[in-house]
Formats: sequence, C-alpha cells, structure tokens
Amino acid sequence: MMNARTFSRHSPKAQTQSGFTLPELLVTVAITGVLLGIAVPSFSEFIKGMAVRSASFDLYSALTLARSEAIKRNREVVLTPATDGWKNGWTVTVTVSGTTTVLSKQAALSGLTVAGPSAEFTYRSDGRVDGSTPQFEITGSNAIRCVTVDLSGLPSTRTGTCS
Repeated sequence: MMNARTFSRHSPKAQTQSGFTLPELLVTVAITGVLLGIAVPSFSEFIKGMAVRSASFDLYSALTLARSEAIKRNREVVLTPATDGWKNGWTVTVTVSGTTTVLSKQAALSGLTVAGPSAEFTYRSDGRVDGSTPQFEITGSNAIRCVTVDLSGLPSTRTGTCS
C-alpha cells in the first residue's frame, strides 16, 4: 500500500509551511499602530472641518429657503435662533392671517460655535433682509466658515472668518 508521500512531487525537505511567524506578526502590528497614531488626529480634524462645512451649508440652505418663500408667498419670512443662540438651531417661519407656519427647523449643532445676530431677522416680501445684513461665523476646532447675506438678500458662504 502506498502512502501520501509516494505521490508527492517534492521531497520531504522541500515542503514548507505557510503562515506568519510571531516576529513578522509583531512587526506588522507595530507598524499598523504607528500609522494609526499618525492618522487618527488628522482624521479627527478632517471630521471637525466637515461638520463646520455641513453646518454652514445647512444655514445657507435655511437662508435661501427663507428668501425664496418670502418672494413666493409675498409675505415676510422670519429666521429665529433657538433658545440660547444659533448653535442650538434655528427656525424658519411665516405668519399668514395670524397663523404661524414652521417652514424649516434646524436641530442643535453639537460641538460647534455659531456667532450671529443676537435676535431674529426678517426677509421682506421682495426677498431683501429687513435692517442690517446678518453674518454668521461657524467655528469647530481649527475650521472656520463665514455665512453672509448681501444687500439683495442672497446668502453666501466662504472659508475663514467674517471680518
């Protein structure tokens, strides 16, 4: 009777074992740990920057909505900060015949700072802002974005401070 070695093309000495040795595995784990140690702080800053960018575009969208609804409805539309300021969100409302309708509501922006007007502001029926033009500065860690409204009522957003 023949055994399995008889059919092998290689001699027993030429056969090798597959897999990793313990030192190879330890070196791989150490290199992975170093790379993660370098990448995680950068990734954290990237996430904060994206949160600031997302918040600025949420505000930009609310301003655009308020302006377009004011023109469409031929009514004043009000953008109001939540209790304790803009970082806790805002609401876009319109009042028709004594009934106030919420058009949009933004939840709180966790971990971000939003500096803006101290009170609500109104878009008139022609799409322009009542009073002075508002500016919002959204900050999170090292990322800063500015959202402004020009004299015609159009919002814009850019990287950096509002000053």
